[in-house]
Amino acid sequence: MERTRNTRLEGVVQELGLSQRQLAAHFRAVAAEHGATELQSVAQPYIARWIAGAPVEGRAPSILAETLSRGLGRLVTLADIGLAADTELEPPAWSDDPLTTLVTLGSKDMVEIDRRRLLTNSVYSVAALALPEDRWFERATDRAQARRPLSSYMVTAQDVDDVREMAAIFSRRDQKRGGRAGRAALVAYLRTDVAELLSGRFLSEDTRRAMTSAAAELAYLAGWTAFDGREHPLAQRWLTIATNLAEEAGDAPLAGHVLRAMAHQAVDLGQPHQAVQLAEASLSSRRYARACWRERSLLGVVHARGLAAAGEKKAAAAALLRAEQDLGRASDGDDEPNRVFFYTEASLAHETAAALRDLGDLQGAEKQFNRSVRTRRAQFVRTHSVTLGYLGAVQAQQGHLDIACDTWSQALDAMTGVQSGRAKETVVQMRRALSPFRNRAGSRAAELDARARSMLSQA
Repeated sequence: MERTRNTRLEGVVQELGLSQRQLAAHFRAVAAEHGATELQSVAQPYIARWIAGAPVEGRAPSILAETLSRGLGRLVTLADIGLAADTELEPPAWSDDPLTTLVTLGSKDMVEIDRRRLLTNSVYSVAALALPEDRWFERATDRAQARRPLSSYMVTAQDVDDVREMAAIFSRRDQKRGGRAGRAALVAYLRTDVAELLSGRFLSEDTRRAMTSAAAELAYLAGWTAFDGREHPLAQRWLTIATNLAEEAGDAPLAGHVLRAMAHQAVDLGQPHQAVQLAEASLSSRRYARACWRERSLLGVVHARGLAAAGEKKAAAAALLRAEQDLGRASDGDDEPNRVFFYTEASLAHETAAALRDLGDLQGAEKQFNRSVRTRRAQFVRTHSVTLGYLGAVQAQQGHLDIACDTWSQALDAMTGVQSGRAKETVVQMRRALSPFRNRAGSRAAELDARARSMLSQA
């Protein structure tokens, strides 16, 4: 089979000015830093074959991009060296360099038509949920300190404050309008401004950690908004990047927060055992012990969700009790990160209800969903609409169709202006539940189904 010469890679290697033998030596050194022992045999003939068009497989593409980035003093992406797949996303790897992956994934996530094509050809990877041993995460700060700056810009505390301020803006927009609102701006900011800051120089180790933590929170938001938009392959990759960045920052509670999100995604996608493992990792001693009470409760209630989905009734009940107790210890005067501003009694009740529903306790689930609706703050429109959708579903499952129709009508009212794949999914489930009744002309169910159909056609 005739190969097409990789002229992009060839051009970047020529720009670097090293011989292929020297480049291979640098490549092996970077691979060793990442524990990629399978790449220690890479020598000059490999570089020659890759330039000639031979496939670059496994972890080699990301290691090669990082090696070239370090040599040139600027960020080199997989697209720059002709190794980015145009129509699919590779499964995330914990060993990938988060900065290189951030820019590469960000470029793929930018354009709507390209993102849809990627999602059509990509899958959520269950295998990629397997976590490295905790010692690997604990060495993340050492790996980050060894990374050479790619620009001469000196990052300041004001830069960190600016990134944190943007994270707060995007987070509040997500809670109000849903994950699809503002995603393009968020990803563009990440792959340009934030990537440039991460590539710069730092006055101190504290500044490096603070900036990396702020970047991790934005990457988490990119993942969470993709999750809310039901773009699960993208979400998984962003959340993997966010976890790596949080660990590079030495921000164990933030890493736990992101792993909790990955567990939540796994529950929703019918992977309860993987969800439990991810949630347990989020609750590891260093992550849980350093988190505030509100965040501890959030980690715990998602753990309960995983246990409930896995059928572990006793363990789920105990986890729910601990989550309730942890939230009870939180107070308005606590020093809390911005990322938990949304988590209140209403959030706990929503997740508790979902756990009870998965355990088959529909009455208990209805009570807790009602508690969530009753205590929800007005600005959290997206989650409120999802809660109402879930509440209507458990009411219908108990045979209370008239009450369910009232609840679903409120849900449709609340969804006006919300751009959320999860909210949309509750409408799909609503129509499925109403299907036996939609042919009864003039009935409440038929009217509601017509309204739901109209909303979906406009989404």
